[in-house]
Amino acid sequence: MSVSKEDVLAKLKSVKGPDLEGNIVDLGLVSEIFIADAKVYFSLTVPAARAQELEPLREAAERAAKTIAGVKGAMVALTASREPGAAPATPPRPQPPRAAHAHSQGAQGQPGQPQGRAKADVPGISTIIAVASGKGGVGKSTTAVNLALGLQATGLKVGVLDADIYGPSMPRLLGISGRPEQLEGRMLKPMENYGLKVMSMGFMVEEDTPMIWRGPMVMSALNQMLREVAWGELDVLVVDMPPGTGDAQLTMAQNVPLAGAVIVSTPQDLALIDARKGINMFNKVNVPVLGIVENMSYFICPDCGGRHDIFGHGGARDEATRIGVPFLGEVPLAMPIRETSDAGRPVVATAADGPHAKVYLEIAARVRARLEELSGDGARVMPEIVFE
Repeated sequence: MSVSKEDVLAKLKSVKGPDLEGNIVDLGLVSEIFIADAKVYFSLTVPAARAQELEPLREAAERAAKTIAGVKGAMVALTASREPGAAPATPPRPQPPRAAHAHSQGAQGQPGQPQGRAKADVPGISTIIAVASGKGGVGKSTTAVNLALGLQATGLKVGVLDADIYGPSMPRLLGISGRPEQLEGRMLKPMENYGLKVMSMGFMVEEDTPMIWRGPMVMSALNQMLREVAWGELDVLVVDMPPGTGDAQLTMAQNVPLAGAVIVSTPQDLALIDARKGINMFNKVNVPVLGIVENMSYFICPDCGGRHDIFGHGGARDEATRIGVPFLGEVPLAMPIRETSDAGRPVVATAADGPHAKVYLEIAARVRARLEELSGDGARVMPEIVFE
């Protein structure tokens, strides 16, 4: 049976508003509702200062939408409202470009500042980049795996380190199962699929096993997955960072010889607030931000072909311009991306000629160009670029 917007609004009236007053529909919190392929999309506009405490409100609205007869799925996002005249947070000061190969000499402090701890290189790996987000749920891991495949398509030897200890997703995204083979000593042989070498905590534990570890245990595990794996010769290692900007993320950024970081955000103000935190974190440890990717940027209706900006549009591009970092591209909110990711068949590997893969391939080309720009002569990223 077909589902109408009126059906969705009627159901959402059962969801109490903030402070349990009224309901989210009558309070005017619900954005335009879009329905395609029996899936429902909308956002809730809430005060930016209350975003974190109102996450349960978003979850309640999403659950309510999913209970409607005929609905196969729902995606709900929080977006922020600002007071009239309110300005966004002061942007972080862009750091001067640093050579991509400088990490081999350790993190050098700026003049007049203490010198940071040296970051040891990983044998055989020329360049390490991070894919990060200020919060979870923005499609960071999907972006990371398709970026890695896109870099591979330019002629590079690429590996992926799944550094999200608490929620490893690379085994599912790349359709890999089994345990890594132990080689001589403590070294592990990385898993492999689609030509990518991969290491993840997801290969060590069952998918539904909770990881109840404190910070030092997490850092020890990450260090082992980085330095006690027989990566061989890689041009680029893509690190799928844990979401957020806590101690584990900061320690990782301080100790891994990162040549740069890609920040993933969604268009709405709340996600951009968290993205700024991620950018600030990398600036503090002198890691260049390679650029920002806007994920779930727009939706193309599979029925009418029309474009819909369900969660807003262009916020990440504007933010990149405002703080002076490159804007790498817009990834649409597209069911094929989610479905192929869940099936372990990422679009860049399995539908390279399609429109969604093209977006990731263009982002990968910009990331590679940015790395070579930062390195000065491109010596760290070889061989010559070949991209069609």
